Amino acid sequence: MAGHKIVAARRHDLYQAEITLSDTFGALHVRGRADGYDPVLNQIEEIKTYRGNLDAIPENHRHLHWAQARIYGWMCCKKMALREIGIALVYFDIANEKETVITETQSAETLREHFELQCSRFLDWAQQELEHTARLNDALSAMVFPHASFRTGQRELAASIYRAAVQERCVMAQAPTGIGKTLGSLFPMLKAWPAKQLDKIFFLTAKSSGRQLALDALTTLGRETQLRVLELVARDKACEHPDKACHGESCPLARGFYDRLPAAREAALEVTRLDRNALRTVALDHAVCPYYLSQELARWSDVIVGDYNYYFDTSAMLFALAESKEWRVSVLVDEAHNLVERARAMYSATLDEARFRSVRRAAPAPLKRSFDQIGRAWRTLAGQQTDEYAVQETLPARLLETLANMIAVVTEFIGEQPAALDRDTLRFYFDATHFVRIAERFDTHSLFDITLAGSRNQSVLCLRNRVPAPHLKARFAQAHSVALFSATLSPAHFYRDMLGLPETCTNVDVASPFHADQLQVRVVANVSTRYRDREQSVPQIVELIAAQYRRMPGNYLSFFSSFDYLDQVASALRHEYPDIPVWQQTRSMSEADQHAFLARFTETSRGVGFAVLGGSFGEGIDLAGQRLIGAFIATLGLPQLNPVNQQMKTHMDREFGAGYDYTYLFPGLQKVVQAAGRVIRGQHDRGVLYLIDDRFARTEVRRLFPAWWEVEIVRHLSTPRAPVLL
Repeated sequence: MAGHKIVAARRHDLYQAEITLSDTFGALHVRGRADGYDPVLNQIEEIKTYRGNLDAIPENHRHLHWAQARIYGWMCCKKMALREIGIALVYFDIANEKETVITETQSAETLREHFELQCSRFLDWAQQELEHTARLNDALSAMVFPHASFRTGQRELAASIYRAAVQERCVMAQAPTGIGKTLGSLFPMLKAWPAKQLDKIFFLTAKSSGRQLALDALTTLGRETQLRVLELVARDKACEHPDKACHGESCPLARGFYDRLPAAREAALEVTRLDRNALRTVALDHAVCPYYLSQELARWSDVIVGDYNYYFDTSAMLFALAESKEWRVSVLVDEAHNLVERARAMYSATLDEARFRSVRRAAPAPLKRSFDQIGRAWRTLAGQQTDEYAVQETLPARLLETLANMIAVVTEFIGEQPAALDRDTLRFYFDATHFVRIAERFDTHSLFDITLAGSRNQSVLCLRNRVPAPHLKARFAQAHSVALFSATLSPAHFYRDMLGLPETCTNVDVASPFHADQLQVRVVANVSTRYRDREQSVPQIVELIAAQYRRMPGNYLSFFSSFDYLDQVASALRHEYPDIPVWQQTRSMSEADQHAFLARFTETSRGVGFAVLGGSFGEGIDLAGQRLIGAFIATLGLPQLNPVNQQMKTHMDREFGAGYDYTYLFPGLQKVVQAAGRVIRGQHDRGVLYLIDDRFARTEVRRLFPAWWEVEIVRHLSTPRAPVLL
């Protein structure tokens, strides 16, 4: 805007800035505001600001600039009854305020033909979309539930989500594992679609397993509806050439992308379910990038399945599109208990001094000065600290100033030499940009801390979000309706406070279809799994697992607070009972390794799998029937006792009067209940659950257990058959 004002101020007194133009073609009304008209030159001007090298502006962008200018050219000819007109693209470099003007002269007749061609193309597209919408509305109105009946609890969940969609409000639904929440949430939202004239449904998940369940449910629901379903996948997972940069000079799938996009998009729309593999097939058939094709298709799809970050992150694509295009969207948040920690991460930012120094040494010469300024500001800031961890009272103003300067310098450098920076330098540039943006949002919901790490005491700077609610409120307000659902959304006030749910948000607690006689829940109250007691607890836990396995051979999962603790118990079990099959989760497991771990759980296999609580196997996996008949949980899942969490506790005490509960107890027990939910997945499942720690016997802990559990307190491992029934 400032650049446009500078250009207009340079023109003579007769120059007309910001002139309103319009025309009609059939059912289409086109209007806009041209940047300027020079009556002396009989010239319409379209001003485009840029920074860096003008030659670096992509050719497809230039085509769009000319197309826009020519549309204005025709409407100006019509308004002023002109037979011809000059058309000028004015490229204005905002760094040095230099103008580059490119002109052409066109007849009114040629411009009219160009205008009508664009309008007819748009009308063809609009008619296609209107017909799709009409067919979809009819199909969704006639759609029936795909099974003979709802599962117990599933109907209640579906009804609450349907009411929320119709009433244009938010609902938070706690619904037990195993009732079919995915289908039970998508079906009512689709049924509400025609009456509420929705444009999109966003189904957001924390993990890839949740995306797959949603895609399967949409396949079941969408067979007769021609529902356009799109799965969004992270760029690093969709990239075909990870060794290449994302521009035409490096990647063959970026070269000529926009030339081949229309055909690729048309082919993609013939495939109603565009999951990761289907999208990749279409993209490679047309030699375009699968990731960027998916970004384009978000505008054309009905239901979009993707990660939380696509709607809730600082630069969330789906949120930005919904806001700019004024879509009526309904949002489904799967396993919503995960959103608290995920949102905290989204609105936090970290800079690592060790990484910065490595980047600084390798920085190109034109960037050295800006990186040196950061280094000096960083040394001054960190040099004032002697403690390993400290919270700073104010933001580092000088460091933020030097970071902002570096961002401007690197942005200009990239504009001139897009392929000149290595991956590490780009990573720091993006991290710094995020750090500065988060600093602009900084308030009492966050803190700024410095941690000294390593032998050289190099610092790690963190803008750490504690309560994501202020950031998420706008996301909830933008949506037509939102449904958050999970098996663990208790206590409700914790999630309302953390997520900033609207005052009108309703709470639903769906009764469990399961009964106490399906799951034997035993609290082992004579064992402590506190850090200081872990070594002593290992033989006791080994004996407990072995005794239960001997009593009822089958598949079990055992959960621990850390990999070290897991390794100790697994090694001892192998040593003492070598006949019991054991397999265990390892650090940094690949997706293939995770699948192999789960493949060990079959209807006929036997053994004990070892996993870390809160990891890949604590939720989102479905081991029904004999695939899993029991679980051992040897931890309350409490976050570590460290300075960061103690700061969190202090803040939660001050803000909500419940520091320990909000920081430690509620997040920990949520993980326990999620892991326990792996055992009973269906009406006919039977199993056993051991909660191993004396603290599980406490009243304030037991009140967070599911209401349908009946808990036995086992005081002596040698007499598990003589419980105290509560």
